Amino acid sequence: MQNLMLHDILYTQLDPMTMTWCATAQVRPIQPYYDQAADAHLSAPQIARHQRQQQRAGVRLLLQALLKRLDIVDCLDESNFPYRLTHSQYYVCFSHTNGNNKNATRIQNDIENSDIPYVKVAVVISRYRPSGIDIEVNAVKWQVAKRFYHPKELAILQALPMIQRNSAIRWLWQIKESFIKIHQYTLAQGLGMDYSAIIYDLLNQPIETLPLLTLTDDKTNYRISVISSQQTVIVY
Repeated sequence: MQNLMLHDILYTQLDPMTMTWCATAQVRPIQPYYDQAADAHLSAPQIARHQRQQQRAGVRLLLQALLKRLDIVDCLDESNFPYRLTHSQYYVCFSHTNGNNKNATRIQNDIENSDIPYVKVAVVISRYRPSGIDIEVNAVKWQVAKRFYHPKELAILQALPMIQRNSAIRWLWQIKESFIKIHQYTLAQGLGMDYSAIIYDLLNQPIETLPLLTLTDDKTNYRISVISSQQTVIVY
């Protein structure tokens, strides 16, 4: 796997008491991983495999950068979920997205592609308990929400203006994905959970203009942070 470089790293302290931090970045290879002219023979699965390798390496490179920023000397234990740091036992969660390639764990054809040519990665660490993170550059279709979201959520979303609905669907998807990572739900199980109470909190906040929005989900006692500029949601 080629060497990678991180660009536009953003470090955010979410909670000083529990030492919960997250980081986001763009990942690009020092040299392109394939040349369209020279390697036109590569199949779509081969290109997708390269992208997955780049995503996997990118999130681990970002974790190293975050640990260095915090003066933590440790290594990742990937033997069980949730991931933890071997010595300090901090919980670790990763996320990545690529506008040119659907995440293989997603339901095929359910998320629209964008033309963003780089991988975006995110990581959260927390000393207190497992945390979840999701970074997403793609829109989520209303048809997808109608298939998987809870009926109480759909009743609220259905009544919203189109722009507001599309925004709420996407943020809600990311919240659900973050909880999926925390509790190790199946995708369908996690998407079907009811987070309807959070929708009103999201709608009542100018998410797009705030550098960091943090809400508390009274039902689960988890905090939810939204970093709109990084298209990232963290549940901790």
